[in-house]
Amino acid sequence: MKIEILGTGCAKCKKVTDNVKRAVDELGLDIQVEKIEDINRILDYGVMMTPGVVIDGEVKVAGKIPDIKQIKQWITG
Repeated sequence: MKIEILGTGCAKCKKVTDNVKRAVDELGLDIQVEKIEDINRILDYGVMMTPGVVIDGEVKVAGKIPDIKQIKQWITG
């Protein structure tokens, strides 16, 4: 599984990064987490508002900060 965090480095983007890393740590899973700051790569996903979260190529949220519980639900399906 691969999780990409889309954002240019704003405070909201940093909060999403923290939430994703915490969710992954709490689940104890080996998941690749990547921060995407390149605006062209972000736009390739069709995301116009950051932060965004992409799991295995599927945009889960854009323009909002998901909480840890929600992220865990996405990960565990």
